[in-house]
Amino acid sequence: MTTSVPRTYVEGALAPVTDELTVTELTVTGALPAELCGRYVRNGPNPIDPDPTTQHWFTGSGMVHGVRLEEGRAAWYRNRYVRTPEVTSALGEPAVPTPRPPGVTDGAVNTNVVGIAGRTFALVEAGSLPVELSEELDTLASVDLGGTLAGSFSAHPHLDPATGRWHAVTYHWTEEAVHHVVVGPDATVERDAVVHVGDRPMVHDCAITASSVLIFDFPVTFSLDAAMAGASLPYVWNPDRGARVGVLPKDGEASRSSDDVRWCEVPVGYVFHAFNAYDLDDGRVVLDVVVWPKVFDADRLGPSEGPTRIERWHLDPARGTTTTDVVADVAVELPRIDERLTGRHHRFGYAPVLGTPGGDHAACVEVDFATGVVEAVELGPTTAVEELVFVAREGGVGERDGWLVGFASDRAAATTDLVVLAADDLSAGPVARVHLPRPVPDGFHGNWLPDAAPGSAS
Repeated sequence: MTTSVPRTYVEGALAPVTDELTVTELTVTGALPAELCGRYVRNGPNPIDPDPTTQHWFTGSGMVHGVRLEEGRAAWYRNRYVRTPEVTSALGEPAVPTPRPPGVTDGAVNTNVVGIAGRTFALVEAGSLPVELSEELDTLASVDLGGTLAGSFSAHPHLDPATGRWHAVTYHWTEEAVHHVVVGPDATVERDAVVHVGDRPMVHDCAITASSVLIFDFPVTFSLDAAMAGASLPYVWNPDRGARVGVLPKDGEASRSSDDVRWCEVPVGYVFHAFNAYDLDDGRVVLDVVVWPKVFDADRLGPSEGPTRIERWHLDPARGTTTTDVVADVAVELPRIDERLTGRHHRFGYAPVLGTPGGDHAACVEVDFATGVVEAVELGPTTAVEELVFVAREGGVGERDGWLVGFASDRAAATTDLVVLAADDLSAGPVARVHLPRPVPDGFHGNWLPDAAPGSAS
């Protein structure tokens, strides 16, 4: 794997597309599982007329790419800009409805897409409101969840399968605090607990267990100097700050606050994403993470200062300490699990191998956390696999009893497929490939949004 800084974040496989397509005649190789009825939708940055020397990977205008599957066929492919003010202004379109007062505008919404209460939301962290999309991925409105979302939201709310509630940790550069925000099954905020942390950290993700939400507080913090210099994302590596994870009871009183957090020191580094977390009987917490040694230090436009590795942290909230095990010294990102087990004991995880962003090749791996075995799945010598989402088989109960769904791009052929793999037989390769009408730029997070379920896991 290479860890060199890429030339820019808008070239090659990261180059934005300039048009929006609707294609209803799609070729499929193999056989799509007939039970997969719904939409796979993925978000990512697609900047309009970017300056390659200054464009931050994380701040380009959002674009969703989606494929609808029904009864064993691929019904359509669509790609649509998420129409924030920058996009509508550039396209010469009317502004979309928003609860924002005049003069207050949101930035790009480019990181994730989730389904809550039968609605589809494009998400980003750090300030911009969620954007509601139609079934066909057109932008409907920016929303504050019926007036219940008082501040920022997150790109990574996590669905507790036991309660149907979504848990997120949110932040904004104006506060030396983060918020634990709980969204109910009806897509309204039920709880907003303030946790004071200092230094205004970037908090991309969180994790939950059956009892707690885990707050990530790592040494990437808001920089006034970078903001004054015109940085579109003024968060930088802070060598003077340590790293810690807070354990906060996730249910109960709405007034939970900083006093309820038990902080555990963890190794210095940065975590964008966790596989999962769960409670142990002795009061400790298991947290499986992808750890970067640092980010946004030498390269201020994107994370490239790897390699990453997969670690298991045993948090001890009673002592404020952590023990660390290296699960696999393999560089990955965008990890996923069978999210029926979110917050509960899991064994397997899935992630694409991490090379240079937009690189020529990337396998996906299955990680067995019980044995430490990592199985690589190659989809071709010039194919790069993106994040793969686990979709349980109809009636399936086993942790591997399902499908992995996501995009894979053949760099040599300049093509992208939606691939479907059997999670219990990865070595067999894809059971089906939906050949898309264009190469899709590498992006961030997606989800399977089934027709039958009002809320799908993120």
